[in-house]
Amino acid sequence: MRVKCVMCDQIGKLPDEAPLAKKLRNRPIHTYMCSICTDRIGEKTLARVATGNFIFRRSSHTIEKEF
Repeated sequence: MRVKCVMCDQIGKLPDEAPLAKKLRNRPIHTYMCSICTDRIGEKTLARVATGNFIFRRSSHTIEKEF
């Protein structure tokens, strides 16, 4: 299955049997992000958390309180 990264528009290939490929086929709202962009966003998020100015906003559901 051919996929396109939503951040950098890089075209990649996923095996047709992969769970991510099935998710993308069956639920069009889900998007694909390449591993380079995923790593970059993860690093930047961790850097923002380390500054102390980043607050995780969670809902008020009871299941979130246990988290």
